[in-house]
Order: sequence, then C-alpha cells, then structure tokens
Amino acid sequence: MPIIVNLDVMLARRKMSLSQLSQQVDVTIANLSVLKTNKAKAVRFTTLEAICRALDCQPGDLLEYVEE
Repeated sequence: MPIIVNLDVMLARRKMSLSQLSQQVDVTIANLSVLKTNKAKAVRFTTLEAICRALDCQPGDLLEYVEE
C-alpha cells in the first residue's frame, strides 16, 4: 500500500504508549494497532484529528505517500 502510517514514529517522539494514546483519543487499542501496523484501509477524519491533537502534530507527520 502506498500510504504509510507513521504512528509508531510519532508515539516514540512523544514518548507515549499506544494505551495512553487510546485513552486520550477514545479509540480502542485494537483500532490504533491496525493503524500502527499499516493494515488500515481507511481512517476517519475525526480519528485523525484526535490523534493529531493528542500527539501535537500535523496529518502529514502521520501519513506518508510512497510510490510502489
């Protein structure tokens, strides 16, 4: 998939665990794990907004386009 989710990178930069993020954004750890492992087929803008707010970042910090 040409869209890569760099959630693990941002979590490491912010020294935050997936469970801490889950509590802050009110999204299950399982759903965040799907994003983190690049298995997601879609992401809601409301979820992306909540993650960006919690991690103090921009959507471009989380999403990356890589040509196949």
